[in-house]
Amino acid sequence: MASKMLLGLLNQSIAMEMQVSIQYMWQHVQWSGATHFAVKDELKKIAIEEMKHAEEIAERLFYLGGIPTTKPTPVFVGKTLKEMLKQDRKDEEGTIKLYRQVIELAQKEKDHTTARIFRRLLQEEEEHLDTFQGLLEGMK
Repeated sequence: MASKMLLGLLNQSIAMEMQVSIQYMWQHVQWSGATHFAVKDELKKIAIEEMKHAEEIAERLFYLGGIPTTKPTPVFVGKTLKEMLKQDRKDEEGTIKLYRQVIELAQKEKDHTTARIFRRLLQEEEEHLDTFQGLLEGMK
């Protein structure tokens, strides 16, 4: 049986994944100019990956006896490409921090399946962070 703390962290994870999925998809739609063509497909791909993360976490949470949230954390689209990417980087950093907490607590509770799931998700989130950091490099 998972602790209330672990279930709460899983729900927080779902809310964050829903938030960035919406955020990245809307950014993909709203970007314009030459840079739009360079990154729009990558942003759409990441948005879809994030929604899949939310689904996987929700399934695990429900299996553990929790009820998945339907409310994302606040979505921020931004007005400029740099503003968007800075927020995206910040959101990925927050997700990485949260997932490390989930892994630590799951291991402490001997929930090896949740820990394994989040180790894989953590790797994917680190790749997303790397993408946003790379896009921000050299921007004025």
